[in-house]
Amino acid sequence: MVFNSLQFFLFFPVVTILYFLLPHRFRAYLLLTASVVFYMAFIPKYVLILAFTIVVDYYAGILIERAEGKVRKGFLALSIVANVGVLAFFKYFNFLNGNLGALAEALGLHDPLPVLRIILPIGLSFHTFQAMSYTIEVYRGNYKAERNFIIYALYVMFYPQLVAGPIERPQNLLHQFREEHNFDYQRVVDGLKLMAWGLFKKVVIADRLAMFVNQVYDAPRGFAGLPLIVATVAFAFQIFCDFSGYSDIAIGSAQVMGFRLMTNFRRPYWSQSIHEFWSRWHISLSTWFRDYFYIPLGGNKVGWSRWQINLMLTFIISGLWHGANWTFITWGALNGFYLVFSLWTRGYRARIAEAVGLNAWPTVARGLRTGLTFFFICVSWVFFRAASMSDAFYILGHSFDGLSGALSRGKLAELASLVTLAVGGSIVNVLAPALAIIAMEILHYLQEQGISIRQAIASRPPVVRWALYYGLVMATVLFGSYLPSQFIYFQF
Repeated sequence: MVFNSLQFFLFFPVVTILYFLLPHRFRAYLLLTASVVFYMAFIPKYVLILAFTIVVDYYAGILIERAEGKVRKGFLALSIVANVGVLAFFKYFNFLNGNLGALAEALGLHDPLPVLRIILPIGLSFHTFQAMSYTIEVYRGNYKAERNFIIYALYVMFYPQLVAGPIERPQNLLHQFREEHNFDYQRVVDGLKLMAWGLFKKVVIADRLAMFVNQVYDAPRGFAGLPLIVATVAFAFQIFCDFSGYSDIAIGSAQVMGFRLMTNFRRPYWSQSIHEFWSRWHISLSTWFRDYFYIPLGGNKVGWSRWQINLMLTFIISGLWHGANWTFITWGALNGFYLVFSLWTRGYRARIAEAVGLNAWPTVARGLRTGLTFFFICVSWVFFRAASMSDAFYILGHSFDGLSGALSRGKLAELASLVTLAVGGSIVNVLAPALAIIAMEILHYLQEQGISIRQAIASRPPVVRWALYYGLVMATVLFGSYLPSQFIYFQF
């Protein structure tokens, strides 16, 4: 069941109304049942995988808390092996087998392992990482083991963030299932507004941009120059609006019922460095890797060379987390290299900025840093979106073909015709996402200036507020794409 479906449009209000009607002691059972139904709407039998890891981690948490010394560490290892083992089998078996088979063939050996027809369970990487954070925090002594099985199962399966996050920590979420959440009009309205904004980003921007992006990236060798650049920039906004739109709906739907989920995005394309970008993009995953992988490796509390290795390893594993493909590994490695390279050149960049007088123009300097950061992120997105490494290198190698001539009126008109054709032949299908992106970025700019959009709207007269709300709803209804489409991060 996806958030932009008729099923969810019916599912959400029914579950929410029942949630507030039921006495508090029955609400956890309702939410767990609803979460099971939500997940089984994809592939029903895969709920058994969730059940297996939930049982393992529930008892592992209790055993870890009771044990001492090496036995305690052994129970943690058992939990991690169970979770990573399930993830490795469903997500990486065929990838590893294929690469080993290619190596065996190159060496003249026979590869005996067949390729298995495995369908990746929806959101496996997300709820696996959330479950692992629980046992790790219990092991570290930062959280008491949960004795109520229903509460723990709900922690892993809570339907708003079950399949694509935010990846929560037990300290933030588990105790909330014990709290009684009464109906609060303002909180409910605020949650619904956030859900509406997320749906707008998904169906008006992301899904409309996908029409053109898919046409170019699914057959990139049919294009060169400006179409490749436009498709790459379009994908940058597509993936942001798709994933942050999901997060908005997840956070908003949880907020309606009184639950507080962590912020997952904070205007990442306004970042002035790659480091800042990763503090604003998919925050729940970035902080997960920081706390459970990068810091245990030693983080930056080690020698210079080891620090760089830690950064590279963290981003390579992050790339592999996203998908069993060399394109994702390269995407992660490239982002890791960006950070390492920024460390190498930090002094040189400061001296160059001082020499050219850039520090005297702070607005220009900020704009330049933001533009360069966006450029490098778009380069990395090529590997994230491309179907293969050869496609990615083709796109990067031919994006600037004939670019000087492409800026002529005739070439721009040709590009406009191509984009229009790709999105169904209607200029409205081109203007709708373009204008929506402009509106979104204006809001982001105001937020960067410290202006609260929610408070700014709330301070307006009712007629103005409701005109904005109805405008958002009507724009979503009239210009949204409602063709069957999942959220991009469901595949991870």
